[in-house]
Amino acid sequence: MSPKLRVLLATSGVAFISLLSLLPFYIMIIMGTHQNEDLFKNLVLTPGNYLLENLKTVAESRFDRAYWNSLIVSATSTILSVFVSAFAGFAFAKYHFKYKSKIFSLILLTMMIPSQLGIVAYVIEMRYLHLSGTLIPLILPWVANAFGVFWMTQFIRSSVPNEVLESARLDGCSDYGAFFRIVVPFIAPAITTLSLLVFLWSWNNFLLPLIMITDPNLYTIPLSITTLSDAYRTDLAAQILGLTIGTLPVLVLFTIGSKSFVRGLTAGSIKG
Repeated sequence: MSPKLRVLLATSGVAFISLLSLLPFYIMIIMGTHQNEDLFKNLVLTPGNYLLENLKTVAESRFDRAYWNSLIVSATSTILSVFVSAFAGFAFAKYHFKYKSKIFSLILLTMMIPSQLGIVAYVIEMRYLHLSGTLIPLILPWVANAFGVFWMTQFIRSSVPNEVLESARLDGCSDYGAFFRIVVPFIAPAITTLSLLVFLWSWNNFLLPLIMITDPNLYTIPLSITTLSDAYRTDLAAQILGLTIGTLPVLVLFTIGSKSFVRGLTAGSIKG
């Protein structure tokens, strides 16, 4: 087989798999342009003429407020999670202190426990701290992110040379200065990767808002989409349109940070 034919076959295969992967997303967009009853007749593959009515239904559910709440929760969760995880990862990777291995093992142990098992205790804790009914309980779990600490520890351990940090200290650079001036540029791909993952997880979180939020003014996108149904009718077309609109920020972020995201995953898989 000639090299050109091999490249052609490989490209065709990748293109076919890509189109196959994008087909569900395309169908989701198309379903949002149809009337709810049309979705039960057959598989819709062409745009309908009910888009404006579905947009009106979504807008009447105060979807803009839910959008804003989701942005606040996800952006704050991402910033705090990356900040805390990077600092903790730097400490575990480059410093020696008492019980270091035991503490790190405990962090890894928490990754093996399903988060649903601690939801009752977490709700009680938030009520005790008088934080129930606010957006804060949706942010705090991502600040103490065991995966983020593990990810940053492995990346910093393998990507940041000790010689560079020692040279910085000899030049009079403080620990904080070394972190922000030296470590952060080294781990930029890891920061991008963790930011995208945390933002995605927080943006799509449904269980925690369902339990913690009772005020409709604090609903996030997953909860707001459920309000498009009532006891007598489930407007699937409007819900699917809401899902499509809610997916746009994630698509934009992954498009912007795709190169750094892949580079971060690749570097971690090779060096980690």
